[in-house]
Amino acid sequence: MRTRLYLIILFALFTAAVHGQELSPEQRLDELGIQLPDPPDPVANYVGAVQTGNLVFLAGHGPLLPDGTYITGKLGRDLTLEEGYAAARQTGIALLATLKQEIGDLSRVTRIVMVNGMVNATPDYTQQPNVINGCSDLLVEVFGPEIGKHARAAVGMNSLPIGIAVEIEMIVEVRE
Repeated sequence: MRTRLYLIILFALFTAAVHGQELSPEQRLDELGIQLPDPPDPVANYVGAVQTGNLVFLAGHGPLLPDGTYITGKLGRDLTLEEGYAAARQTGIALLATLKQEIGDLSRVTRIVMVNGMVNATPDYTQQPNVINGCSDLLVEVFGPEIGKHARAAVGMNSLPIGIAVEIEMIVEVRE
């Protein structure tokens, strides 16, 4: 599945290069078949994003599905690495939806600065970086490596709110 996805992305990038144009992040999302959902409402006393200067801080997001439910479970017990990767990718989509709502146009992004990924995992689980790659890979696919590659933490947690599989927060630099 990932190989097919990468081939689609490479073809889209090649097509854009041949025509002398670079795809916008929204065009890349279209090419990937991803439609950003309405951003989730915060579940407590906080906001989903805060912009200060040219930085946008995105609150922790979970793997929200289109039907309004979350991917739940513990890696190493309930979920496979592949399911965790998919949960992190879905969380990345939720982050992008909130980011777009905050800044209006994803083309304003100049750099994904930091991703902090938390994985709901058993004490002996050690594949947290491979799980959070679901989000990191998505960001590189959407923004390209120059903008999308980022600093990152990927850690295991004993539990996460409502039993979600992953929670990810992000810092993004944008053009004023």
